[in-house]
Amino acid sequence: MVRNLPAVVFEASSRQRAYDSFVKNLLAHRIRPGQFLSQRELVDMTGLPIGTIRELVSRLEGERLVNVVPSRGMQIAYVDIDLVKDAFQYRLMIEKEATASFIETATDQAILAMRREHEEILEQDCLRANGRKPEFDMLARARDVDSAFHAVIVDSLGNRIISEAYRLNSLKLSLIRQERGLMTDSLVSIAMGDHLRIIAALERRDGPAAVAAMSDHVLRGCSRALSL
Repeated sequence: MVRNLPAVVFEASSRQRAYDSFVKNLLAHRIRPGQFLSQRELVDMTGLPIGTIRELVSRLEGERLVNVVPSRGMQIAYVDIDLVKDAFQYRLMIEKEATASFIETATDQAILAMRREHEEILEQDCLRANGRKPEFDMLARARDVDSAFHAVIVDSLGNRIISEAYRLNSLKLSLIRQERGLMTDSLVSIAMGDHLRIIAALERRDGPAAVAAMSDHVLRGCSRALSL
């Protein structure tokens, strides 16, 4: 039971729950780029005490996910040109290296599972394009598959520091997608098609082609974000 946990463990758990709650609301688009929030609103959002929220705000400020503005509260990171460039540059650097690693360690079964997930989404997108209702929330599934696809490749490096830093950068990319309208119904087929080109190279065990396809995918995403 919670009351039997050492105080330090309980405090750490509360801090992580507060952070996880913030991330969940961010990914669900209940928190928007540039939006102002008070600590009281975060208390209501997370159900955690004000002391824990103060620690959460310090962490979020350190990670540059929020900016504390005197007399106004905290502002969710505003998406500007520099954030877009920095986030995508970091992503490109990490994912090129990770793709080269993943192709050496991934099993044929894992790569096949990736292909099937992407083809399933494209089948549903085809239904949508022809005026028929998809069998599931295609956009939500596409976002989940997109996130998992990249995370699995980065995690293949086996470096927890890189994986944690990558996930923080992914939160910033989520803000960019919200602000710039990326990963809409009209872009699902483009993103999934890019992924399938990467997967095809992985299936052939063609490292240079896989890295090149990943680079093209990330750079196209950056170009779309900057153009919008």
